[in-house]
Amino acid sequence: MKKVLLLLFVGVLLVSCGKKEVKQVSQESKLTQEAFTLTETVKNAFMVKDNITLKKSSTEEGYRDITTNTREYERVELTFTPRWVDIEGNQLHLNISWKSTWVASGRSTEERGMAVFVMEGIPLKISKVLRGNPFVFPVQQQ
Repeated sequence: MKKVLLLLFVGVLLVSCGKKEVKQVSQESKLTQEAFTLTETVKNAFMVKDNITLKKSSTEEGYRDITTNTREYERVELTFTPRWVDIEGNQLHLNISWKSTWVASGRSTEERGMAVFVMEGIPLKISKVLRGNPFVFPVQQQ
């Protein structure tokens, strides 16, 4: 009797854990993943001062927003955390929280904030940086 119950249990287990239905990835999900990847690419290119990648990853206006910094710095470390994605028509708005550490003249300055990256096109490109721009050297408090 125990063997029959065991075999029946194993049979039910095998049938229930068998072939699973594969769900298709939505277009919104694909765009969101592309936006996350683009943001990481731009962040990494900015940290190593790779202007070629920055130009490829943004529109003309987006490139101006990313390179608007006029202060000289030795290095910068950026951390981006995606918070929210809105897709409206042909634009995608990626809200991120960010932290930065800038080193200039041997002094370290930290900053944090929220930004919205506006992206558009196929493939996506950054067309604007709204709110707290993480690519701008922070104003130092006296």
